Amino acid sequence: MIVRGCSFVWIALLVGALAHGTQYQHGIIFVGELKYPADFEHFDYVNPDAPKGGHLRLPNQGTWDSFNNFVGRGRPATGVNFSGSANLLYDRWLEQSADEPTSQYLRLASGVAVAEDFSWVQFKLRADARWHDGEPITVDDAIFSFDAFKEHGSPALKTALMDVERIEQVGPSEVRYVIAENAIKNASLPLIIGQLPMLPEHYWRSRDVSRTTVKPPLGSGPYRIGKFAVGRYIEFDRVEDYWGRDLPVNRGRYNFDRVKFDYFRDESVMREAHKANVLDVRNETVSKAWASAYDFPAVHQGLFKRELIKLDRPEGLWWPIFWNLRLERFQDIRVREALFLLYDFQFINRVLMFGFYDRGVSYFQQSAFAQEGLPTADEIELLEPWRDQIPERVFTTEYRPPATTGYGPNREQIKLALELFADAGWVITDGAMRDAETGRRFRIDFIVVSPMLVRSLLPYIGTLRRVGIDANARSPEVSNWLFRMRANEFDAGMQRFTPSTTPGFQLLQLYGSDSADADFGQNWAGVKNPVVDALIGRMIQAKTERQLVSATRAFDRVMLWNFYHVPGMVRPGYRLTYWDRYGRPEAKPLSRPVFLDTWWWDGARAARVEAGLTALDQE
Repeated sequence: MIVRGCSFVWIALLVGALAHGTQYQHGIIFVGELKYPADFEHFDYVNPDAPKGGHLRLPNQGTWDSFNNFVGRGRPATGVNFSGSANLLYDRWLEQSADEPTSQYLRLASGVAVAEDFSWVQFKLRADARWHDGEPITVDDAIFSFDAFKEHGSPALKTALMDVERIEQVGPSEVRYVIAENAIKNASLPLIIGQLPMLPEHYWRSRDVSRTTVKPPLGSGPYRIGKFAVGRYIEFDRVEDYWGRDLPVNRGRYNFDRVKFDYFRDESVMREAHKANVLDVRNETVSKAWASAYDFPAVHQGLFKRELIKLDRPEGLWWPIFWNLRLERFQDIRVREALFLLYDFQFINRVLMFGFYDRGVSYFQQSAFAQEGLPTADEIELLEPWRDQIPERVFTTEYRPPATTGYGPNREQIKLALELFADAGWVITDGAMRDAETGRRFRIDFIVVSPMLVRSLLPYIGTLRRVGIDANARSPEVSNWLFRMRANEFDAGMQRFTPSTTPGFQLLQLYGSDSADADFGQNWAGVKNPVVDALIGRMIQAKTERQLVSATRAFDRVMLWNFYHVPGMVRPGYRLTYWDRYGRPEAKPLSRPVFLDTWWWDGARAARVEAGLTALDQE
């Protein structure tokens, strides 16, 4: 326990800090070197002189019922996201650059230091940081926040922080996060800690931080919560005297006076609301709509635009199918491979998706992390100790999904699938696929989040029914869908997978064995494979890019050849649709879309749009 206010204690703490050789830096990175020097003035992808003003109206699907962004209950409103650029309410220690894979630079912190062996990470708090009520942000807030995250955080948050043993105050404005002695020390954990937001202790002292709430909490970030209707919409008002406005990581960002998030239950209604000028910017997620829904007068007049934006990051998989591996019928790898063979990507992409998607061949598609060819010597070194627990094809065969013509059923693939089913004890009797011993019917109930995903499954369901499987797909209300995924009440589902640039801890939550058994964990598929766990551990331990790449590629091969997912599709970019009211920095490939925090209101463009809409209404 630290006694505050005693000078001899501070002297002892400071001497201890010096003994550890604390050297503060202006940023941290996973591997490699930081792009920006210590005296940088702003990120290259912003306009540092961007004017403040105007509004930005954005959509979201589903509902929300809480402003508490870190507990494992309720659905937090967009804008109070736990971390990242969509967290408008709270500041965090460091800010991640969008034009580098893993670099983070000073935000709440005026300095960051990491032990050479990654046994601790230390931050020095800025003296001028303050809450929206004018109170200073203090070390007490950092300690309170960490304790709250560890005790009351969601399973995913607790998993991410499980190796962080404690937080220590080592000076009037300095704290150190200490990694447990028996934990695997790694370079990604300081990056996770750097993204921790700060909560105000003096605000929560008289409130229960473990509960959901719809009372706007006190924040410190560029926006505060304005008007809202629970479950329907939420507005954020820009804080005029935001303390961090001129920090290098914030200059040229957060330019709108008001940001509004509207919630919709149906994606089609959301799209029509956008076209009707109720929304400003949106990501189009449906390929059919991208190809056919934007032929209207405002587009022809150049008032409404759409662009395919390339992102400089691992793309991952676009809503791959996964099986509930807790169910006996999906535990047989032969069954999973047979189901994989029955999925005709070429037909679905041609007929339903207008040829928009690429074929999924990696969990880390479009990046150096993705498997290709046969395993390298480094990968084999990682895989060899587990050879008897790994499908032989991981070592001998390049992973490439079978190709079809895209025009009608592929008889050869169906034949191979039926042979695999038969080997696993499933035979077709009177047109129905049944367990050869019990006579039980093979059944798959797909539970997905969107009617558009149901539509994308229809050809696959048709093929499954053709071989005697009782297959159906449903799209319940979003909250019900999320509950069923978390509670394992499904046969099969679809889950968007976007890998992190430091994927270790993310994959631990999504595919680690411990997460499969955690209440409301994120390993919805229920993957429990010691080889997968070991390879994720190697990613977490990686100290060089070579080590990280070898571990991710080996993991990729093991996951793919176990057929835990039907990889399906990969989007070639981000489908951006917007009303042309905004100024934008010079386009360049970035790791994320940046309209929320780098665009600005352009009065001349906005006036042109309004005049154009008025003219169209009069025609």
